[in-house]
Amino acid sequence: MTEQPVIDPPAPPPDDLPKLGEIGLMSYAPYLMNRIMGRYNTSLRDEMAKLGLTTPKMRALAVLSVIDGPLIRELAVYSVVEQSTLSRALDQLSEGGLIRREADSTDSRATRVFLTESGRKTFDLLWPCMVEAHARIFRGIPEEERRTFIATLQKMLTNIRKHEI
Repeated sequence: MTEQPVIDPPAPPPDDLPKLGEIGLMSYAPYLMNRIMGRYNTSLRDEMAKLGLTTPKMRALAVLSVIDGPLIRELAVYSVVEQSTLSRALDQLSEGGLIRREADSTDSRATRVFLTESGRKTFDLLWPCMVEAHARIFRGIPEEERRTFIATLQKMLTNIRKHEI
């Protein structure tokens, strides 16, 4: 029988850390961001279903409508979808003729993904719903506040990202 390594338990948090109840859910940015994205995705669900799409498929098509031929690992980062989930979504998108895969020209182990004409048309059918949902998020927010908010989100992403993209 092999001996299991001893793993020290994590250190308890310092006593002076504020508790979530003290901060409040409505003042905790990760909670608010999750709520907003949850509502955004839900608002698109019916239209996506009509087109045979799920949130991971929609995200992949959206990224591919802007970035031509990313590597699958890059597409996973840009679309914010776990690679295993993305792989299944890409299989289904490929079977539906919405994307095509090609071996990378410099690394035969890597695969690039491209939007097909059919994929472009499908995404174009969903895009007006995405624009409407986006506009609803920013309703009543002046343009200057919006630009500041987007700049803050970009800084936050830079602070936490693990990839250069």
